[in-house]
Amino acid sequence: MVGRGAWWDCGLVLVLCTLFFSSGEGLPFKFASVYGDHMVLQQAPHRAVLWGQGDPGSNVTVQITPGNNEYKTVNSDAGLWNVTLDPMKAGGPYIITAIQYFKGVTPLEAIRKLFDVMFGDVWVCSGQSNMQFTVMMGFNSTEEILAANNYPHIRLFTAGLVGSDTPLSNLDRVEQPWSVASAASVGGGMWNYFSALCWFYGRDLYDTLQYPIGLVASSFEGTPIESWSSPEVLQKCKVNDTLSKIDKLSVNHLNNIPGVSGDHQDSVLWNAMIHPILNMTIKGAIWYQGESNTDHPDSYLCLFPAMIDSWRSSWYLGTGGQTDPTFPFGFMQISGNVPGTDLGYPEIRWHQTADYGYVPNPKMEKVFMAVAMDLWRPDSPWLTVHPQDKQDMGTRLSLAARAVAYGDKTIRFQGPFPSSLELGTNTIIVKYGEEAGHIEVRSTGGFEVCCSSVKNTCDAATATWVEAPMVHAIRPNGTDSVTVSTDNCHKIVTAVRYAWRETPCSFKQCAVYGMGSMQVPLPAPPFIMYMRVPHG
Repeated sequence: MVGRGAWWDCGLVLVLCTLFFSSGEGLPFKFASVYGDHMVLQQAPHRAVLWGQGDPGSNVTVQITPGNNEYKTVNSDAGLWNVTLDPMKAGGPYIITAIQYFKGVTPLEAIRKLFDVMFGDVWVCSGQSNMQFTVMMGFNSTEEILAANNYPHIRLFTAGLVGSDTPLSNLDRVEQPWSVASAASVGGGMWNYFSALCWFYGRDLYDTLQYPIGLVASSFEGTPIESWSSPEVLQKCKVNDTLSKIDKLSVNHLNNIPGVSGDHQDSVLWNAMIHPILNMTIKGAIWYQGESNTDHPDSYLCLFPAMIDSWRSSWYLGTGGQTDPTFPFGFMQISGNVPGTDLGYPEIRWHQTADYGYVPNPKMEKVFMAVAMDLWRPDSPWLTVHPQDKQDMGTRLSLAARAVAYGDKTIRFQGPFPSSLELGTNTIIVKYGEEAGHIEVRSTGGFEVCCSSVKNTCDAATATWVEAPMVHAIRPNGTDSVTVSTDNCHKIVTAVRYAWRETPCSFKQCAVYGMGSMQVPLPAPPFIMYMRVPHG
């Protein structure tokens, strides 16, 4: 069978045409650096893409064994070759052989092989320090690391930490080449491979799916979303070199990123750690980031949905249409920090959902999340902003993935979210929908009401937020609800909000939970809802 041959139309897929910089004839023949022994390629119904560089004008044949699959292509004038494989069922192992022929001759150095290749689902894990946070740094690290020996069909890859002022064609550094999951490959050092959240997420998926999972970790501690966003996203959101203007202390860690010059920090990680892997077919991505935007949260409302859309369209184009143009994208809603620091944590959590409070929603289709605001602990040895309990995070996020990414309609994956408010005498009844099951009340705090002197407004000039302690929880007609007191408001109640604090509760002790699938308690996410009082 014959592969696609030359690159797709460069006018449409610029990312493919700039994959490698040409240096003329005599280029070393090789696979791109994101490929390697022990890797996982995306399974059917998607088609995996293989690419690399070689001598311009030479012929390249790619073979997969066992089997009779053979693909032929030609190195472009820029010294680039690629093939799109037929859909392959989950499984393996396979050997992939790439052979370059130049004028009928195949020198020894023009044969490259990949051994122990599996087909399954490939997930990219990205973000800042809570994604980079390693298994060794978390709870029960010794036991968890040893348990990794039981998962040889999970394969791991970690991109090196590097930035760039311009889009790179290939990963400049690889921190961890493709590795079989084991105590050695999972149990790296502090802030070294492998990502704890990425691991626990992939492990929980494997326990359900029972076929190979490939995990590609590409994260960088302390980085804002602007660094992971393309210039087009920043332009759309009217962000003009934001990181050169905000408090430099919050982004000082970026000043020494290899490959970055000067104060310009926007897009540097998009250029160096995302752009080079856009040509690899993937199943989806997960994200844990937002803490570095809490000192300038307003732009996150535009940036986060726009970044997701950009990653999706770029991966779709980069793989010639083989990656889903709306591939599933999951994220952790950010956890907590030292109480009282008055940063924009509540605003970031809200903006992570495009101000809906939940996902998927009309602005964020095929997006899923897990709540983490109850996993903060004051005794974390890695600063309070870094929860050690990445196991619960992985479990919560994988439940959501099973429902949204894998279409399991039986999975209950969201904590309770209010469906309506009912104003009573000195009380408000917060009614929850049925999707999260019956609620569980663990504490009575967390609710507030907006106390305003003007109807239908909650403006800082005319209103204040006051505590609204929970009175009791009831279940009328099978619908769960809680009743909160409005005694602290002596004006007009115009809105209700929940968990609107940097750190809303102590460890696993927020006010409202629902029981998800697999008997996993799921915390209710933060919300804000407005009361509409008729004028008159």
